[in-house]
Amino acid sequence: MFVNLSQNEGEWFPFQNSKIDQLTGEPVFDDPDTEAKVQIRSMTPFFEERISKRKRQVEHVMNPKTRQMERVVYYADLSVAEAKAERDEAYDYAITGMEGFKDSKTGKIIECTRENKIALMKVPAFDRFFARCQQILASSGIKEREEEEKKTSTNGSASLTNADPE
Repeated sequence: MFVNLSQNEGEWFPFQNSKIDQLTGEPVFDDPDTEAKVQIRSMTPFFEERISKRKRQVEHVMNPKTRQMERVVYYADLSVAEAKAERDEAYDYAITGMEGFKDSKTGKIIECTRENKIALMKVPAFDRFFARCQQILASSGIKEREEEEKKTSTNGSASLTNADPE
């Protein structure tokens, strides 16, 4: 099987409308929509790349217990405008495709453009759906890693038990 690691366009998810349950405060998702679907990829690689490019700041702070100066390294906080721009870029990165979404006023199909992606993220039901998809993608990555670890540990122990006792 050949896998292209350089290009990950994401997984397709059928859109699910949602409402907030008044008693529990938890989102309740409807059945998946048969027409509208969204292609979403994990935002983790985007933020890992962004953080690696940020400049780290260093300060020396006195430790009150030891009375010695300690070196503290941290990333500078982003301004409000920088944080908003980075969030919008993350949404643009994560949403790679849309099908079946129509504007309620005009009835026209909503194209998969940066402006439309950012506008959709301002809709509470779409924001909840997007967050759920990100959770699914994150948990699937964890499950895949656990399965790979189980396979490697099982194969390693099997090769030890099948070895000749010479």
